[in-house]
Amino acid sequence: MESIYTWLESVTGLSPELITKLLKSILVIVGFVILNRLMSRIIFKRIEDVYVRYRWRKTQDYITFFIGLFIISSIWIDEFKSLLTFFGLLSAGIAIALKDPVTDLAGWLFILWRKPFDVGDRIQIGDHAGDVIDIRIFQFTIIEIGNWVDADQSTGRILHIPNSRIFSEVLANYTIGFNYIWHEIGIMITFESNWKKAKEILVSIVNEKSEHISRQAAKKIKDASKKYMIFYKNLTPIVYTSVKNSGVMLTMRFLCDPRQRRGYEESIWEEVLKEFGQCDDIDFAYPTQRFYDNKSEGKPGARPPEG
Repeated sequence: MESIYTWLESVTGLSPELITKLLKSILVIVGFVILNRLMSRIIFKRIEDVYVRYRWRKTQDYITFFIGLFIISSIWIDEFKSLLTFFGLLSAGIAIALKDPVTDLAGWLFILWRKPFDVGDRIQIGDHAGDVIDIRIFQFTIIEIGNWVDADQSTGRILHIPNSRIFSEVLANYTIGFNYIWHEIGIMITFESNWKKAKEILVSIVNEKSEHISRQAAKKIKDASKKYMIFYKNLTPIVYTSVKNSGVMLTMRFLCDPRQRRGYEESIWEEVLKEFGQCDDIDFAYPTQRFYDNKSEGKPGARPPEG
């Protein structure tokens, strides 16, 4: 050992005391890396639930990191004491130079403390939306939805977003508190169609497809109201009537799971196409050109006088 110390001292120019501390620090780091990997393998084999496994792994990473940091700090405590004055003079410069990492660290602490979102939540922050799949000290990771893909479905891209964005961007959480979103499907029919009959058909369809969600949402909203001032008088599906330039607009409004929005829309549209296809007095409105003769087609009281 003495020959090794002598050789290291001649190569590095460091004192035996510093060399000893360096070797101890390296052994601690290597030991904790090996321990962390062994524990990860045990967790992976024994826990099948992905969410629980992720929680255990993140907790393990934090514990081993802080214990290792504490041990290494105790090894170098004498050196730190002698450098306190030096670090004090450089603290302002370091704060400026490391502004972004420090802000990211503050964002991480805020995420852990206030929990504006958690792993598994669907969020939108700024222009980016997706499902949160990881939260780390300096960044969190989402699997992207939307963008060039319709109806909030996954694009397959993984986005790494700095934690500091939590302080500067508007954050929308699709799932925290109230786990449902309002969705609307507008269906336009011609003015000549039997709009009352069409509305009855749509009311029946939207009730059949989403009424069970309204019952579930009523229970969820009671829990959410304990933390947030969320209240709705009416959670049942509804169909609104309005008039547009091209026809009568019937808009179905209903609650749905944000991750199943496209599935609900497909199911409702298929049922609408099926039911309207069996009606000879209901037509979809679409861009067409028509010449209207008020004298022959208008209502008797609204026709121009003959002359």
